Amino acid sequence: MDFILGGGAACGACLFTNPLEVVKTRMQLQGELKSRGTYQVYYRNVFHAFYTIGKVDGLAGLQKGLVPGLFYQFFMNGVRLGSYAIIESAGYIHTNGRVSAVKTTLAGASAGVVGAVMGSPVYLVKTHLQSQSTSSIAVGHQHRHEGMIHALKVIYRQHGILGLWRGSSAAIPRVSIGSATQLSTFSSSKELVVDLKVFPQDSWLVPLSAGLISSVMVVLAMTPFDVVSTRLYNQPVDHLGKGQLYKGFSDCFSKTLKKEGLTGLYKGLGASYFRLGPHTILSLFFWDELRKLYQKLR
Repeated sequence: MDFILGGGAACGACLFTNPLEVVKTRMQLQGELKSRGTYQVYYRNVFHAFYTIGKVDGLAGLQKGLVPGLFYQFFMNGVRLGSYAIIESAGYIHTNGRVSAVKTTLAGASAGVVGAVMGSPVYLVKTHLQSQSTSSIAVGHQHRHEGMIHALKVIYRQHGILGLWRGSSAAIPRVSIGSATQLSTFSSSKELVVDLKVFPQDSWLVPLSAGLISSVMVVLAMTPFDVVSTRLYNQPVDHLGKGQLYKGFSDCFSKTLKKEGLTGLYKGLGASYFRLGPHTILSLFFWDELRKLYQKLR
């Protein structure tokens, strides 16, 4: 039940934040491996990107990749949040009755790694679909899939079962760092809000406030890994399934830093917060409330 509650909470958040995921993906791929001023800027900022995609690709374009997005959130966050809930319920994240920063970080990272590996194939497809657009505003490599099932079949047929896990070398550090930051700061922030007696202990404002604090830390820690992950998943591959732009995580990280500077690793930071911020707040809030409801109904 912990796994189902975690997955359900993440899916609920995904319905609201998927358009921002599309915007974030496009902005992270814009000007890939090009110095500033040497490429055409289709998306000036998160608001302009939102308007441009809606105008050119239509409103449906802002929900591209929703189906694999929901599958990814259910399986990845179901495993991640479910694992963390079990670890938390067993008392492993506490020391002398208090939340331990070290233990929550390790527990969050461990849960994140398992979730990242499980959800990698659908995240690959989600990235491909969200980068697809009308040629006049296209950024990054265009894969031209017809949908999630079609994409999975094509990738499997061309590159085998291992091809479905291409890019997971970036997903593991991305999700483990994001998960460790998110869950450790959420647990600590929730405890802090309760200690300060800002709201009643059982108030829904406690997890909402903790999620708000956690979201800021997640975006700052996770964005460079998110940029690398998006680019590794979306890059074109040869007939052997090897990337034509990057060899792996460290190669993508160093090339992006060298060609685009530190700002290249923080491309789409605004979009990342507008997407990861609400998603973090909503998923953690839904997760906490669903767990409380389940405990009352048992």
